[in-house]
This record gives sequence, C-alpha cells and structure tokens, in this order.
Amino acid sequence: MTGAQLTFDEINDDLPLHEATFVVVDLETTGGSAQRDSVTEIGAVKVRGGEVLGEFSTLVDPGCGIPPMVVSITGITDAMVHGAPRFDSVLPAFLEFSRDSVLVAHNAPFDVGFLRAHCERLELTWPKPQVLCTAKLARRVLSRDETPNHKLGTLARVLHARTTPVHRALDDARATVDVLHALLERLGPLGVRTVPELLEHLPDVTPQQRRNRGLADDLPSAPGVYLFRGPNDEVLYVGTASDLRRRVRQYFTAGERRGRVREMAGLAQRVDHVECAHPLEAEVRELRLLGAHQPRYNRRSKFPKRTWWVVLTEEAFPRLSIVRTARDGALGPFRSRTAAGEAVETLQAGTMLRRCTDRIPARNPRGRPCAVYELGRCAAPCAGHQSVEEYAPQVVSVREVISGGTAPNTGGGLLERLNTELDRLAAEQRFEDAAAARDRLAGLVRALDQAQRWAALAAVPELVAARPDGAGGWQLAVVRHGRLAAAGNARRGVPPMPIVDALQAAAETVLPEPGPLRGAPADEVRVVHRWLTTGGTRLVRCAVPWSEPAGSAASWRTWLDRATQARTPYPAAD
Repeated sequence: MTGAQLTFDEINDDLPLHEATFVVVDLETTGGSAQRDSVTEIGAVKVRGGEVLGEFSTLVDPGCGIPPMVVSITGITDAMVHGAPRFDSVLPAFLEFSRDSVLVAHNAPFDVGFLRAHCERLELTWPKPQVLCTAKLARRVLSRDETPNHKLGTLARVLHARTTPVHRALDDARATVDVLHALLERLGPLGVRTVPELLEHLPDVTPQQRRNRGLADDLPSAPGVYLFRGPNDEVLYVGTASDLRRRVRQYFTAGERRGRVREMAGLAQRVDHVECAHPLEAEVRELRLLGAHQPRYNRRSKFPKRTWWVVLTEEAFPRLSIVRTARDGALGPFRSRTAAGEAVETLQAGTMLRRCTDRIPARNPRGRPCAVYELGRCAAPCAGHQSVEEYAPQVVSVREVISGGTAPNTGGGLLERLNTELDRLAAEQRFEDAAAARDRLAGLVRALDQAQRWAALAAVPELVAARPDGAGGWQLAVVRHGRLAAAGNARRGVPPMPIVDALQAAAETVLPEPGPLRGAPADEVRVVHRWLTTGGTRLVRCAVPWSEPAGSAASWRTWLDRATQARTPYPAAD
C-alpha cells in the first residue's frame, strides 16, 4: 500500500484499519521497574496495510551493570552494550519514528511505562499516542481451547508467526507484528473495521466510557487545554493536547488504562476547552489551571507553591537552612524536603559551616564545642574558637557556588574539594564510600545547574522567541521573568514582525518578586526553558543579554556525564 502517513486526527476519524499506521515496539531492560531500571535494547517495526514501512533497532547503554539473570534471558551482556548510545539520545529518534502512529506492544503497560518514565526523566513531551496491547487483544479474540496462555512465544506458535521471539527487541517486535495481523484478521468477521472500533472492542472499555465518547465530538482539532467537569460542575481533571479532539477521545477507549482516570471519564458530564496558539501555551495554561482548580484526579503540579529552598541564615555565623519561601541567594527549587536535605549535607561536607541551630552572638560567645568539632568538621565559633571574619570564607564559598560566581578559591573550590575527597576515598579503596560521595556530588551539580539555568532565564525582564512550526511558519512567545506573557503564530507567508509587535504590546504584565525565579512557578519556568532551548527556537528580541554565570555548574557537565555513565566508576572491593 502506498501513500502518505496519516495524522492522529485522521486516525481518530474512523480510520479503516488497513489505512492506519502501527508502530510495534519491544524493549529489553535491566529489570521490571520503569523508575529504577534502564533500557538495554529497543526494536520497532512500522507497518500499514500489512506492509512493513520501516524498522528501528539499537542496543542501548543502560549506564549500569546488567544483572546475570537478565543476561541469561536476553543474552545481552555488558560488553555488547559498551559504546552503544544512551537512551537519552535514542528516545527522541524513536518518538519521531513513531509519530502519528498507533503504538503496539505485547504487554503494552510494561513497554509504554518505560517510554513514559524516560520521557519524564529527560523532560521530553510524551506524545500520548493510542496504545494497543496484543496480549490483551489476544485474550479478547482467542478462546482457551486455542491457546494455553497468552505469552508472545505461545501466540507466535499458535498463530504461525514467521518470526520466533527470542527475547531480543527487533525479533520480538517482528513476531508481535505477525501476531497483530493474525488477530486483526479474526476481527474482520466481527465487524471491527476501524481504529476506534478496535480499541472499543477490548474488554477494558467500561459502559460509562462508551456512553461518554460523544463528549469529544464538538472539540476542535487544535492545540489547547481540556477540563473534564463532573455532576456539580467541578473540575475533575485538566490536561493538555496538541489535538484536543483526538486526545479527549482516547479517554473513552481501551487505550486508557489508568484506573482512576477511567473512573473520571465515566463521571464526566462535559468537557470544556481552551484553544491555544501552540503547545507551549497549552502546557503553561494547563499548569496554571491545575494550580487554580487542584482537580482530584490529577496527580502532578497541583500545588505549584509546594517547593523547598536551601538558604543561608541571616546572622553573624550563618548556617544552611531549608525553607518553603524563596529568597534572593537561595538554592532550589527542590520537589521534596529530602532532596533539599541531601543538598545541604553535600554542601556541608565541602565546608566548615556549623551544623547546630543555636544563634551565636558575634562577640563573646559562651557555648561549648560539640561532637562535630571533635570530628574536625566545625571550628566551634559557638565557643569563641573562630571569629566572624575567620568564619566568613566558608559563607562566601557557599554563596559563590550557589550563584555560580567566580571569586577565586570559593565556589569552584567547594566542588573541587568534594571531588578531591571522592578521589581520596577511591585511592584508599573505600569504593562504596566513593560511589556514595560521587552520587551526592552529582546530585548537587544537577541541582546547581538547573537552579542557575532557570535563575538566568527568570532574570531577563523580557524576551521574544520564535520556533519553526514545521509548516513554514513560526510559533511565537513573549517571556517575562521566566513566565509566558503572550503566545501567537505567524503562518507561512505572513510577515512575523508585526505579529511580534502586537504580542509585546498586549502581553501580560509580570512584576518580579524576591527569589531566584522572581516569583515564577518552578514548573512554568521548566517548560518555558525547555521550549526555548530545544526544537530550533530562536531569540527575536531580548531586553538584556540572557546568559549563565561564568562559574556556573555547567562547567561540570562533562564530569557529570562521566559520573552518571560510568557502569562501575570504582573497582569492586575483593
């Protein structure tokens, strides 16, 4: 079959199965947890109308050792993945390969769970495709007399697949293609001829979901935000979509497997929407609506102010403290108090800052040295063993490393001291301690790098950026102090600068507040920064230069890459 690949909009408009594009994917991993384990191989086959349009396959360096039990199953060893690309470079290529397709996998929750988790980890937008699980479809189509179980190997044998699955990604994906085609042939006599009918044929679609499918009929095929409303007009759920009609219809098919969300889709009485100029505006509006309504069926970003910061206290002998309210010079934001506490412990390990919470007077302190003094980790200013002037360099070093300043032997010196201590532990063959120190330092470098990049953006009073829309035009955004103030489009052939002028004139007024992010919600700064630094976005205008500090944690990114990619950073103790 020939012809151009159809878009998701066309997929959902009762697209015949023989015209739909399916991407069948299989992953091999180091374990069963999408949060803790990593991908070692990915294989995918793109098919339409029974014809193979392309294949995608590569080994992946998981960044850790492959457990022997997994090696015995897949045959993939550490030596085989050595030098293979990391998943952060493979995943964007796969998302492009599978764009505008129905995603198919055998035991789809496993494979899709890994893909979603890695998208979130890498701050990539999950495209929310239609998902079809061949294991679940087989349970619906095949009787117990036909197959003893629904494992891929069994189905491949029962349905006479041309490829035998061997726990290698591409071979298993090819076998799944054959299983899929055999199952679709069984559905033809049952009247299942379109993608929506296929997804509705699966047993997981509740009567309430089927009943509410019409709620999506009047929605436009445009980017925006949707709000599911319940019996009392309350907002049940808020989401964002590049195609509102397509995305909302997915909630009423078997592709939606989240139990709470399926319950929500059954309760909904109507779906409101807000059209947006482009996906960035949709993401930002979603975040703002989540904070305003706090819908009970959403899990993330409902409480934008629930962040933690690390600050130096304002006293004669400052110490590190964890607070909820940002102030100038703070490090953060952190999503949990635990993460902030880990940053505090790492900063303290590289300095002689006091750990105690006592307020120490600048003159004539009368305290008694504690155990930390005995361990040589504090100079006991509480007992008068250290003056304000002698204590000050420790404070300056922390301030410099947080701000990314370049004062000699201060901020950069703190990170260097931590790295020197790490090397000392390794030289003494204290490998477990060295690995723990490496992980703490890597966590601090990540936190500093993120904080300094976001703070640099929030410091810019106004900038205008343009991103190619893929059709010869431009997506435009006005950003003020890290917040989206206006959004628009310049279609192909339309002069963009008059539209830029109009957007700036009508943009939202943003008054900066204290703190590194100038009062902007962390999640909003995150999505704006990602949009500005990816996808070929270009700066059109900038009120002041947008730049990171010369001594920022960005200079440690090479070290961080080596630290996180090392499979065994230190030899194992005998």
